[in-house]
Amino acid sequence: MFDDLEALVGALPQYVQAPLREGGSLDELLEVVLDLGRPPEARFPEREVVLAPGEVTEEDIQHVVARIGDFGDDNRAGIERTLHRISAIRNRRGKIVGLTCRVGRAVFGTIRVIDDLVRSGKSILLLGRPGMGKTTMLREVARVLADDVRKRVIIVDTSNEIAGDGDIPHPAIGRARRMQVVTPALQHAVMIEAVENHMPQVIIIDEMGTELEAAAARTIAERGVQLIATAHGNTLSNLVLNPTLSDLIGGIQTVTLGDEEARRRRTQKSVLERKSPPTFDVVVEIQSWDRVAVHDDVARVVDAMLRGMPVSPEIRSSDGRGEVTVSREAPATTLLPGNGAVEAQGERFEFQPAGDRIRVLPFGVNRGRLVQTVQAGRMPIEVVDRMERAEILLTTKQFFRKMPRMLRNAEESGKSIFVLRNNTPPQIRDFLTGLSRERGWEDPVVTAVREAENATRQVQEGEDTVTLTPQMAYIRRLQHQIAQESSLASTSVGREPNRRVTISRR
Repeated sequence: MFDDLEALVGALPQYVQAPLREGGSLDELLEVVLDLGRPPEARFPEREVVLAPGEVTEEDIQHVVARIGDFGDDNRAGIERTLHRISAIRNRRGKIVGLTCRVGRAVFGTIRVIDDLVRSGKSILLLGRPGMGKTTMLREVARVLADDVRKRVIIVDTSNEIAGDGDIPHPAIGRARRMQVVTPALQHAVMIEAVENHMPQVIIIDEMGTELEAAAARTIAERGVQLIATAHGNTLSNLVLNPTLSDLIGGIQTVTLGDEEARRRRTQKSVLERKSPPTFDVVVEIQSWDRVAVHDDVARVVDAMLRGMPVSPEIRSSDGRGEVTVSREAPATTLLPGNGAVEAQGERFEFQPAGDRIRVLPFGVNRGRLVQTVQAGRMPIEVVDRMERAEILLTTKQFFRKMPRMLRNAEESGKSIFVLRNNTPPQIRDFLTGLSRERGWEDPVVTAVREAENATRQVQEGEDTVTLTPQMAYIRRLQHQIAQESSLASTSVGREPNRRVTISRR
């Protein structure tokens, strides 16, 4: 591990250096904060420590500024040939009144959990909260691809955070080359320049955050260059909802479905769909220093999210011995505002249903529509009429804003409250569909279509006639279409509600 820690500590005022060295835990130091008029602080992963009782003065701040590099347009500076980052806080006149001195470390082995993905040639996007090690991981990716895989790697280094301050890159990036960026506003231009002028096989970028950078990334990917980058956002679902960066995973557009298609999908007519192939093949959500969630087929995962289908990322974790274990996270349904019907309290359904059916109490929601939708879809839901029997209380935004006594009681008793934007059939249906899928329920349209497809195969293989289970009229119409596409005959027999389709040879 490289940390050049003495270079950072040596730039601090003398009365701050002494307690840092005496504390004996420099290996865990994250950053030192110097704010004018406040005591200096050291921040560690699990605690903050006041380094001296006296207040930071203007002289203390100037002492540090004189010993580091120049600040750029992003108010960041560094120390030459180190990975440390010093960020400035300025007052309205531009005077520096605070410094965040963040420790930069090159840690070998940080990409062990995704080493196979990095070497595969796929473009990878890293997401995660600040301090989760995204930049450290990028640095190690550059070294591995340049030194071990022997690829031509170029780092577009906007804040000199990946390869360090100064003209000579830090040795932690190995043979990778580094292009510095004059100002963050030009990062997208340097990305394109790197491809056009230097023929890289891999480009590495930190902190993508603008539409221009997203467009540049797409241009680079279309030229067959492997991209490894980080972006603002903790999870893939955050990115789907980010209008600025959603182009990185294919872009999202609103599509109006025809009546038949909307009925087949059992959704509203205006839905969200992916516009184009994703720029990145893989999204890695960094959950901690030794645990990540991997979405290995971004196109498929985004499509599933937009349709409210369960998503199950691969979980990879590394133990203290460097062994990597792989498991699969339990599927979770993500309801997105464009397609989903609800605004929930919390990101996922967090109730524990009792028995086989989920008990829902409507408040301000049309009970008749609720019951009809449940019955038509054969959903594992029971519509109840008393609070004590309910697991979920379903209401509308209009009622939730007023927060009547019944909703307050439900909240106090720990009931899950879900809020529909409007009391309309599509909103009700979308909510119930998402809720049912949490229990492994399958859309009856999907089941009926699969049954019809199996029946056509049976007839083609020698059966004279196959009779399907009773269905509603519009589902029977889909089954007739499936038979027709296979050049088979089909008729509807029986009376409602037991009318069904039979499939036979012509």
